[in-house]
Amino acid sequence: MTTDQKPKSMAADSLISASEIGRLLDDGLLVADPIGVVSSANNVAVRFLGEGLVGKHLNDIFERDEPVGDNDQGAIGEIDREFTFQPESVVPRTFKVRVKKVSDGHIAALVMDMTLQRNLEKVRRDFVANVSHELRSPLTSLAGFIETMLSNDVEDRNTQIRFLRIMDEEAKRMSRLIDDLLSLSRVEVDEHIYPSETVPVISVVRAVIDTLEDRAARKGMQIELDDRRPEPASVALMFGHSDEINEVFHNLIENAIKYGHDDSIITVRVEASEQNILTASVINKGDVIRDKHVNRLTERFYRVDKARSRQIGGTGLGLAIVKHIVNRHRGKLVITSQMDGTNCFAVELPLISRMTQE
Repeated sequence: MTTDQKPKSMAADSLISASEIGRLLDDGLLVADPIGVVSSANNVAVRFLGEGLVGKHLNDIFERDEPVGDNDQGAIGEIDREFTFQPESVVPRTFKVRVKKVSDGHIAALVMDMTLQRNLEKVRRDFVANVSHELRSPLTSLAGFIETMLSNDVEDRNTQIRFLRIMDEEAKRMSRLIDDLLSLSRVEVDEHIYPSETVPVISVVRAVIDTLEDRAARKGMQIELDDRRPEPASVALMFGHSDEINEVFHNLIENAIKYGHDDSIITVRVEASEQNILTASVINKGDVIRDKHVNRLTERFYRVDKARSRQIGGTGLGLAIVKHIVNRHRGKLVITSQMDGTNCFAVELPLISRMTQE
């Protein structure tokens, strides 16, 4: 046997195998020698934990109250454990780490990113808590009025009518909330499915404007369609679901009416780019939306002014529904607010053609 043909050690074989396996994993993989010093790390582990992993001890990488191994002997010891690790970083992240001895006493540490799962669990908890809170308030109000009327404490007819009107509003509020919850749930389920029907976007926008004109007029507001497309007489078609696109513009224009100043103009500006992207912007005059609120407006139940939103019948779900519908149609929602109170909610949607109307 020549020197070039020396047999590889079992340790080398295990490291090569670990390295090859590491390239196939979506999780991070660290391989350490018997005393716990890292000898190789795949790219995912580097992305999770940072550069310079090779040469570090596992106890230094996973800083915990309980060390990974037996520090007194400078070795890892008998290892077959699993723990949660949260490194210090600007963006909170959570990893599940599974540490186990492999061949020749070497140690493998599998690092799994559980951040998304943790966030989903948090969203689910917050969602249940928020729904419970949103329903409890009108239910408490209804129960109080019903109890008062059943006890015959209210004999005055005018007071009874006032109570009944409040109860009617609270019941309608719960109905709107349930409708929006069902709508949001339906949209989320189908969000990954790209629609195959064709929708004439401008026709939908015009129909929504016609529907809401009377409501705007009650506040002295006007809704104007500003069609700035190069071919304003063309039909802008997109793949989509007509009812959902209708819901997008209904929510946006309805919000502009609810939160806009009385006697102001709501402009629905439509533009099309050469890349066949239609941008429909709903622009109104209202209160300034501060930057800290803008990025959170599409969160479920998030309101800039909770008391005012409930007073005018908002459920806090409208923009969340809009965001998910726009995502399903492979579009984009952009929200901006200027210091003079000009607020713009722009939806960018991909077109498939612009056919000339006859």
